[in-house]
Amino acid sequence: MATLIILKRRIKTTRNVSKTTKAMQLISASKLKRAQDAAMLSKPYVQKLDELSKRLSRKIDKENINEYMIKPDNTNSKLIIVVSPDKGLSGGLVTNLIKEVLVIENKNKNYYITVGKKAENYVSGFGKEIIASFPFGSTIPAFDMVYPIIKIINEYFLQKRVCEVIVITTKFVSVFSQIPQPSVVLPIILSEENQRKEQDMLFEPSTEELLPDLLQHYLEMIIYQSFLESYASEQAARMIAMKNATDNAQDIIEELNLLYNKSRQERITNELLDIGGGSAYVQD
Repeated sequence: MATLIILKRRIKTTRNVSKTTKAMQLISASKLKRAQDAAMLSKPYVQKLDELSKRLSRKIDKENINEYMIKPDNTNSKLIIVVSPDKGLSGGLVTNLIKEVLVIENKNKNYYITVGKKAENYVSGFGKEIIASFPFGSTIPAFDMVYPIIKIINEYFLQKRVCEVIVITTKFVSVFSQIPQPSVVLPIILSEENQRKEQDMLFEPSTEELLPDLLQHYLEMIIYQSFLESYASEQAARMIAMKNATDNAQDIIEELNLLYNKSRQERITNELLDIGGGSAYVQD
């Protein structure tokens, strides 16, 4: 009797867990479409902005080169921006992201900016120096999130306190594939193989006037794109993780039901044998 009660409780508990994971799966699925559209639609704009910024940069004389393109040589420290969700239950997304953080090791002092509570907890747990921490939120990131981060980047890079600015985020490839990816956003490096002379193109105002604001906007969009990719990756990873959890819960429920029915049938059979034995004893 005690075994049947325990099995019934376990079945009830597993069913409650299954309902919870199913609800979380549906919530993530409903958010995923908008998140995916936001990440995919902004990507061509960022790519075109990257192309235009580098095209203009090639037309600038070395004497007038922008500060964003100069790598300070008086320090080897780096400013690392880690973008993660605020919540877990997203499979191995956060774990894989933190592995990339551990790969970037430097004998010199590094500075960290964390976006998302998960990144803050892990980075602080590793004893790294966090100079700023921001919540990520549970909705599509607003563009306003970029401005305080850009302010810190300008403070550390333009004052030559760091030689590189690296963003570590999760790149959204598809619903079933999210890849943690570090990328160097500063200094802006021109690719030698893609350099082209475009003397026939005219810019108004001059390239010297256009470039600073353009590079500033380019940097803002790179950071914002990393937020969108991280948000889309979070929803996709959580949807898949909750679907797997729901399927596993259903498998456990089936096994427990089978065991419950087997135990119940065994109990009924024993009771029938006891009744049959008792009636035979009375007849004797």
